[in-house]
Amino acid sequence: MILDRTIAPPSQIIEQVSIPKAEKVLLNNQVPVYMVKAGEQPVVRLELIFEAGSRYENHTGEAHFASKMLSEGTSSHTATEISEHFDQYGAFLEIGHSVERLSITVHGLTKHLPKLLPLLQEMIADSVIPENELQVQKNITSQNLKISLEKSSYLAGQVFREQIYGLNHPYGKSLTLALIESISRENVKDFYDKNIRGKSFRVFIAGKFGDEEVNAVNQYLGQTPLEPQKENTITDNLTEIKHPESVLLERLDNLQSSIRLGKRMFGRTHPDFFKFIVTNTIFGGYFGSRLMKNIREDKGFTYGISSGLVPQRYGGYLVMGTDVKKEFTQQTLDEIAKEISRLQTIPVEQDEMDTAKNYMIGSLVGSLNTPFEVADRQKIILLDELSPDFYDNYIQKVRAVTPLDVIEMANTYFRQEDLCEVVVGGK
Repeated sequence: MILDRTIAPPSQIIEQVSIPKAEKVLLNNQVPVYMVKAGEQPVVRLELIFEAGSRYENHTGEAHFASKMLSEGTSSHTATEISEHFDQYGAFLEIGHSVERLSITVHGLTKHLPKLLPLLQEMIADSVIPENELQVQKNITSQNLKISLEKSSYLAGQVFREQIYGLNHPYGKSLTLALIESISRENVKDFYDKNIRGKSFRVFIAGKFGDEEVNAVNQYLGQTPLEPQKENTITDNLTEIKHPESVLLERLDNLQSSIRLGKRMFGRTHPDFFKFIVTNTIFGGYFGSRLMKNIREDKGFTYGISSGLVPQRYGGYLVMGTDVKKEFTQQTLDEIAKEISRLQTIPVEQDEMDTAKNYMIGSLVGSLNTPFEVADRQKIILLDELSPDFYDNYIQKVRAVTPLDVIEMANTYFRQEDLCEVVVGGK
């Protein structure tokens, strides 16, 4: 039988998605453990999440270097010994931080988890922040930052966040070479002592595991009494920067310009969240969006352009971004403005609306193939304090958005006078 490639394969409308709920248990010291037991392969991912992000800093850079130094030495093990221990069992250790949190993640074979936990516990309870290793990390961070600052896209993103939040807002702060140079071992140790050592955390474990592994987690992470982390709420005053100024950073040697447009927005708990993300998907949220069709396919100004809502624990922001040849910079900005105006005035055709919605729903369903991906969704619900049925109702709420809702969202949140414009390169 010859396959007729002119005929699309049969498709099915997805009406409902049900994400397995995380099972919760408490360790002896009341540390909560959220478990997603799924999968056929004997692998596991263990995450420890501390409320120890950069918003808890007294000196910008403390959270960054605390995350780097946790695996750089304890009283009993050097950085090399720690690395070799995880390598010995084929495990992967990853430590990172955001504005809100610091996370320690271990991927490995389930059978080896009990052998990894003692050193993991030692790292969070007895990191010694060696001066020589800190200097190495400072040098690495400085070199990486110098390279990043040469990239227009990096600089545009940094300046954009500074403009919409302000330099003193936790979401607007950035590391600088001067701040890296000024950070001291005392700064990092103080942050570690106040926010990690002896402080409570949350555990997320996903994969194929059983009672033996949970008991091991309790044995090594659940016996030490811990203090709760102090709450440090971000007050996000959206009226603080009402009419942001346009910023042009000229780089004469650049062949391209990096463009960023956007504003402060809201997170997943906002009542307009679902209406807005459907609107944004149509506008610039996927490969078939209006921005891509106009500015990439029709005009040929760029390889890619996008618009996205970045939800954060406290608020969020809208950002449109692209890189174009310098001579096309103003034309690109003009075409973005035209697409915004069209979205604000002309109802979206039903076919275009359905295509965008199907893309969104398909993306959600396609992102739930592994236990780790399921755990990531449950983690969002728990850490952002969303309703437990947030994703269960996702399809229903996306399907309910109408063309009139899109016009309303476009006129409410895409007003040109409220958008911050940053261009690095030239016009």
